[in-house]
Amino acid sequence: MAISFIRTLLLYIVVVAAVRLMGKRQISEMQTSELVVTLLISNLASVPMQDTGQPLISGLIPIAALIMGEITISSLMVKNSGFRRVICGRPIIVVYDGKIQQSEMRRLRMTTEDLFEQLRQKDVFSIRDIAYAIVETNGKMSVIKKPDQEQPTAGALGVAQPDKGLETVVISDGEVSDLSLTLCRQSRQWLEGVLESQSLTPQEVFLMTANANGDFFIVRKDVGK
Repeated sequence: MAISFIRTLLLYIVVVAAVRLMGKRQISEMQTSELVVTLLISNLASVPMQDTGQPLISGLIPIAALIMGEITISSLMVKNSGFRRVICGRPIIVVYDGKIQQSEMRRLRMTTEDLFEQLRQKDVFSIRDIAYAIVETNGKMSVIKKPDQEQPTAGALGVAQPDKGLETVVISDGEVSDLSLTLCRQSRQWLEGVLESQSLTPQEVFLMTANANGDFFIVRKDVGK
């Protein structure tokens, strides 16, 4: 029992380290090669995890080989756009200048229901509102609305907006983040002053955000939590 627990824990650490080595994109927006490697790693890790009679190294060596292969392929894709197109493909325009590209949709085996589903996920509910729709290499769709359907920006209206800088989470569940304070160009002294003015300690704060202008937002912890 103890051996199985230790093997499982070691393999868990190895798989987490593998995903971290392959980059943050691995977690959310995987390309084809990344998806394949992730599936293979999970299968390879499950074999020595279930079969305690099999040497642990028999699972670790293939995982290490896959990691090195993926890192090598990723480096080649950065340096060679042709190689990247071979591995990842290219973005495909399914709506061009307001017109649906039926041949491209057939090539993607995308139905009209698929198209409208992805448009609704982008808060677009009429095909007449969009100028371009592009299926990216990770399968997600980018949508560009027609100019008369876009929300007007402050710049277009001629309204000057002050730069408030980056808003960051400076306290999360009672824990102060010095990195977040640096990112929003604030100091510990400023934070202590704000908390004192609100008669709070960090431990009493569930969430606090701040920006470079000194604007802040605080959510207190629920009583008894």
